[in-house]
Amino acid sequence: MQIHKEVDARGLNCPLPILKAKKALADMASGELLKVVATDAGSVRDFQAFSKQTGNELVEQQTIGADYIHVLRRR
Repeated sequence: MQIHKEVDARGLNCPLPILKAKKALADMASGELLKVVATDAGSVRDFQAFSKQTGNELVEQQTIGADYIHVLRRR
């Protein structure tokens, strides 16, 4: 999986990880992948809802230690 852009949202609480992701996606081409690393446990459901609302595909979500990793494909 080739990540085109990465956002470090560690230490930020809702809604900041989503806002940072939204800003990053705006500068990306259709089909490109964005990786967001967050420490807010609520970001898991936030990114699921964000994906449904915006049409950007949520390709992957995983938890590694205290980090929640979200990979989105730009619509």
